[in-house]
Amino acid sequence: MRTEEILHVQNVSKMYGQLAAVQDVSLSVRRGEIVGLLGPNGAGKSTLIKCIAGLLRVSDGTISVDGFLVRTPEARGSTGYIPEVPSLYDLLTPWEHLQFIALAYGLQNWEAQATELLEQFGLSDKRDAFSGELSKGMRQKVLIACALLHQPSLYLFDEPTVGLDPQAQRELTRQLLRLRDDGHALLVSTHILAQIEPIADRAIIMSHGRTIAGGTLAELRETFQLPADTPLEDVFLQVTE
Repeated sequence: MRTEEILHVQNVSKMYGQLAAVQDVSLSVRRGEIVGLLGPNGAGKSTLIKCIAGLLRVSDGTISVDGFLVRTPEARGSTGYIPEVPSLYDLLTPWEHLQFIALAYGLQNWEAQATELLEQFGLSDKRDAFSGELSKGMRQKVLIACALLHQPSLYLFDEPTVGLDPQAQRELTRQLLRLRDDGHALLVSTHILAQIEPIADRAIIMSHGRTIAGGTLAELRETFQLPADTPLEDVFLQVTE
């Protein structure tokens, strides 16, 4: 596994008035690594990911991507974000969304890869349909395809399998593993622990805005004195309860 750190989060907090959505969180993701970001509803996972993506300003602490502070052009160019809610421009087609990404990032000779991505996610026949006519699952596939076209150093996935059919979930898993093997860094927030367990190199568990545990599955088992065959879901329940 490569050791170069792509994402560095240092003592980050995010306040909404008196409410601390994220409290003094520090974590990192290295090149060639998938890290699962786990936690119950309201743990602060989505808020943290939005801070890393530069969509929210942190109240305290620092975040850097590829050595650049978030919200700078360099950090934005190195980050791909796939939100939980698949928001698209209703009057643009999937192909036009891909074209928009290519223009925004100055991509060259992108058409063949875009065509392949549409085929992989079963969207070839929807290439020229208005996005407003697509199902939630199909809209999610378009967002994922757009992020894959960009090929940044860091990928942020917030509940990426929500709304995806089993075939698309399997294809997404293959894509995540390919991205890791190609040297990208991936932070994946999910509630579906059975899907993240086989592919995550490490897991970080959040609760009430804080990180309460982290490490490989073997390290988590050892920390909480659990049997060596304990599945991630049982580890998660033990930690959060």
